[in-house]
Amino acid sequence: MKAKYILIFLMIMFIAIAGVFTAINGLSIGERQISPVSESINQGLDLRGGVFVIFEADTDASGEELDRIIEQTISVFRMRVDGMGLTEPVIVREGESRIRVELPGVEEVQEALDMIGRTAQLEFLTPNEQIVLTGGNVTGANATYVDGEANPVVRLELDNEGAKSFADATETYIGEPIYIILDDEIISAPIVRSRIPEGVATISGNFTIEEASNLAALIRAGSLPVNLNEVQTSTITATLGVDALNRSIDAAKIGIALVLIFMLVVYRLPGLVANIALTIYILLVLGIFISLNATLTLPGIAALILSIGMAVDANVIIFERVKEEIANGKTIRVSIDSGFKRAFTTILDANITTLIAGITLYQFGTGPIRGFAVMLMIGLAVSMFTAMVVTRVLLKSLVATNLFKNPKYFGA
Repeated sequence: MKAKYILIFLMIMFIAIAGVFTAINGLSIGERQISPVSESINQGLDLRGGVFVIFEADTDASGEELDRIIEQTISVFRMRVDGMGLTEPVIVREGESRIRVELPGVEEVQEALDMIGRTAQLEFLTPNEQIVLTGGNVTGANATYVDGEANPVVRLELDNEGAKSFADATETYIGEPIYIILDDEIISAPIVRSRIPEGVATISGNFTIEEASNLAALIRAGSLPVNLNEVQTSTITATLGVDALNRSIDAAKIGIALVLIFMLVVYRLPGLVANIALTIYILLVLGIFISLNATLTLPGIAALILSIGMAVDANVIIFERVKEEIANGKTIRVSIDSGFKRAFTTILDANITTLIAGITLYQFGTGPIRGFAVMLMIGLAVSMFTAMVVTRVLLKSLVATNLFKNPKYFGA
């Protein structure tokens, strides 16, 4: 019977040690590769470097109309960012008429800002300034090379209405230019050589392949429904981001080490159990955070450290209750059951009040504040599990071996 409980304790301890090893170094199981936490977790703007900009819609709209404009603008932003191949962008509404865009890992800052903030109103005009096509007639756009052009072009596929209009215009204006205008700027003025009935148009110019690809992505995403003003722009270099991350990790290591030592010195055997549970807690929180594909920021790291403190606090409450029961003359086994029962209500109340604060921060906050709230809420949920389940199983397994009958092992 003793061997059974010792085995349970050793198995949980082995899982914790294996989890730490995998989190630090990664693991290969056949063709399956588990990456280290440092490579798996998405890093936010303040850790990875990049740019953030706040746009404000230049409109007098309000209510539902303003909501529609902002939502449509955010959708266009997302399509443009996807077209740039950027990862982990943050595009959220801020206030009534502002949109916050965070682009971690961006190196060409001005090019990225031009790409996402450009209105992208596309028009094809005849020599007498009649509109032949708009961006709304385009069903597809891609950068390609065509015969007779040294530089890449943007190939446009048109809807039925656009194809008919374009065919009529190219038949009428043979030998004359069709002006291709993007945001009131003429980017190309090809001469019509013959009627084009196929519903395909090309935009040529002195493009590089990257410029042509960006223009095609803009056209695919569609034009913005409103003009935008840059209210605030900030660039964070990768060096600053790495330095902030390293400092945060060092602070977390020192803090966790001090907590582990404190628990061992003050609570002895329960302190050892709490340290194992705390290790499992950190692994679970990071695992859930990665599985949610959430983005870690400096406030997120702060929330993780705060939630570690709350997880330790839950164990402290439990162990103090256990010590009180032992001091009252109860057996260790009965003291543990009674201590957990007495501590549960206190821990639950504290976590619920903090959870309400986390929900409020997530609901009304933006950007890094939401990251803080997500990490805090994950930490609260996991801390309840590790304190009330993992710690209890470990502690009762040790007591069941009858090897630790002296109250001194429990700090009493």
